Amino acid sequence: MKGTGLLLIFAFFALLVNGQNSSLQKFYVSTFTSEGADGVYLCGFNEETGELSLLKTFKGLDNPAFLRISPNQKYIYVATRPSDVIEPSGGFVAAYKINDDGSVKFLNKQVSGGVEPCHVDVSADGKYVATANYVKGTVALFPVNNDGSLQPASSVIENKGSGPDKSRQLGPHAHSVKFSPWGNEVFSADLGTDQLNIMHMENGKLVQRGQEFMKLEPGAGPRHFEFSKKGRVVFVISELNSTITSFEMNGNNWVKKQVISTLPNDFKGESYCADIHISNDGRFLYGSNRGHNSIAVFRVDDKQNLSTVGFVPVEGNWPRNFSLTPNGNFMLVANQRSGNITVFKVDRNFGALKFTGKEIKLPSPVCIEFLKL
Repeated sequence: MKGTGLLLIFAFFALLVNGQNSSLQKFYVSTFTSEGADGVYLCGFNEETGELSLLKTFKGLDNPAFLRISPNQKYIYVATRPSDVIEPSGGFVAAYKINDDGSVKFLNKQVSGGVEPCHVDVSADGKYVATANYVKGTVALFPVNNDGSLQPASSVIENKGSGPDKSRQLGPHAHSVKFSPWGNEVFSADLGTDQLNIMHMENGKLVQRGQEFMKLEPGAGPRHFEFSKKGRVVFVISELNSTITSFEMNGNNWVKKQVISTLPNDFKGESYCADIHISNDGRFLYGSNRGHNSIAVFRVDDKQNLSTVGFVPVEGNWPRNFSLTPNGNFMLVANQRSGNITVFKVDRNFGALKFTGKEIKLPSPVCIEFLKL
């Protein structure tokens, strides 16, 4: 009986430990080393307690601006902005293998095809990586080898044009790039030209044909965008005029559907939008305001129209990026200037956010990416 009792106690504690481990979600944070950070951090989020913890630090990356994990969760790709002394061409996209414990192993890197790469995405099949380069507005496509490493860019498209804001729009500035969930299109938001550009993948290269872009309001400065969960709709958040613009596929062309502000009507001051994400069920859309320092919350109806739910303070300064946890129950907000990541509980029925009081201090957080295992 004593042996049986000891086995039962051991089994109980084993289940307890496993339960605790299963509630820990791992995520990566890129940070600007030029602002005193160390590179990429691996952190843990406990879905039971809301606690954040620092697990590992990966040094040796210069100004990692954005990261994206491959769909099979085996590789992570990082857009970096090294100084001219390190890379005169302007930047790299680097490939890493993700080990079982979340640590990463460097595979290789390629020049990004432009200056100041600021965004990266991976195709649904994991066979291609695309990056957006802010300066000169180029978008590059990289074939992926079987081991997750990158081949040199197979094609680079340079955007053309400018916008009315002479301080920010003298030329093209590609700010984000994403593979379409509906086909072989690749979209890229260009802040300098007020366009969401449309490209197609043909024979492993990017080409433009048919409708080449969706046009936003002059001076809008599109930055990031998100795809609807229902129907062919794209939501674009604009940095310079603090709006979200939606476009809907009508026949063979994308047409403008709606423009809505991300700021309260009574707000006076400077604010610049940054990131945008949609809930797992597609019922709510979120956008970050830098300056107003808030997350704007919108309801998405059955026709994919937006209505404002409210504005939630981020408990920090300059929310450059944010991410919903894989189960959609929490939101983590990366506040660049205050150097903290704050945790919010998500009301799945109404979309509302409530600050949990939990945070972690990390210098200059830029991007959050969850490992979905």
